[in-house]
Amino acid sequence: MENHTENPSHKHEIPRLNRAIGQLEGIKKMIEEQRYCPDIIIQLKAVRSAIKHVESNILKTHLENCVASSFENKEEAKEKILEIKQLLDKLQN
Repeated sequence: MENHTENPSHKHEIPRLNRAIGQLEGIKKMIEEQRYCPDIIIQLKAVRSAIKHVESNILKTHLENCVASSFENKEEAKEKILEIKQLLDKLQN
C-alpha cells in the first residue's frame, strides 16, 4: 500500500544509521582480527539496538502522521489498519 500524500522525512535518522554502519565496519575488523567472541557479540547487540531504535522511530512517525491522517476517510483508515497488521506480522519474523 502506498501513501499518495507526501511522506514524512526521516533524515534525522541518518546520523544514527551512519553510526551503525561504522559499528558494523568495526565488527568486520574485529572478526578479521579474530577478536574475543563476547566482545564481538556486545558490538553486534549495540548495532541491533541502534537499528531497532531507528525502526521504532519510523514506525511512530508513520502512526502519528500517515495513519492518523487516514482517519478522515473510513476506507483509507481500514487500509492503513490492514497495512499496520501486515507490517507487525513481518516485524515478528
